[in-house]
Amino acid sequence: MLKYFISGIFLFISLNSFSQEKETIVVDSSAIDTVSVTKIKADSTTFKQRYGLRVGIDLSKPLRSILDEDYRGLELVGDFRVSHNFYVAAELGNEEKTTQEDNFNFTTNGSYLKLGFDWNTYENWYGMENIINLGIRFGLSTFSQTLNEYQVYTPNQFWNEAGSGIFGEDNLGEYSGLSAQWTEIVLGIKVEILRNVFMSGSVRLNYLINDTQANQFPNLYIPGFNKVTDGSNFGVGYNYTISYLIPIFKSNKPKKKKEEKPEEES
Repeated sequence: MLKYFISGIFLFISLNSFSQEKETIVVDSSAIDTVSVTKIKADSTTFKQRYGLRVGIDLSKPLRSILDEDYRGLELVGDFRVSHNFYVAAELGNEEKTTQEDNFNFTTNGSYLKLGFDWNTYENWYGMENIINLGIRFGLSTFSQTLNEYQVYTPNQFWNEAGSGIFGEDNLGEYSGLSAQWTEIVLGIKVEILRNVFMSGSVRLNYLINDTQANQFPNLYIPGFNKVTDGSNFGVGYNYTISYLIPIFKSNKPKKKKEEKPEEES
């Protein structure tokens, strides 16, 4: 009788231990399920970056055309996002400018194209896609120069020729078929003011690689390059644009890789 009583006690202890072990396993699996659900919810709220074509216009040139009667210009701009921070960019424009110097007056008329890329150096806050870009452009321009009038210069001012309004006529007229090539270093910023609408501005440092010019008259202004300084191949430029982003697809923002530290055993 004692034998059966002792066996019953051991059986009860074994069943009780088994039930406790089973209950612990259920709790652990529930915790794992909770973590998985939390991870799925976090992934579903990840901000997706927009990729697409952004097109716009340089506002400074129409404004200058209104304020300056000797200038007419228009520039269209565009860029396409290739990767998270890399954009290919282009600008297409036309300019007509009449310049009055001390001894002559001339008009430059022509078109230009700039191709290159921008690299976004700015790390946005969550949900923002503003840009502080550093870029490079290669510019190409075809244009003509028209010498409207010039005054003959003479070092002998005894008869006051310079003040008498004597103008040359032999070299007056249009010099066409001119061209120029240059590179630009671009520093700019783009800010999203409305959904898909961006305002931007940039400054450029230009370097003239090559230009063809008439023998009788040098290139003192090049469309897209701006003023040519005597004795220097450097120039400066700027633009102030408004553009609209046409989204084509979206992609998750790439995450920074972090070094995983091994967990210390307690």
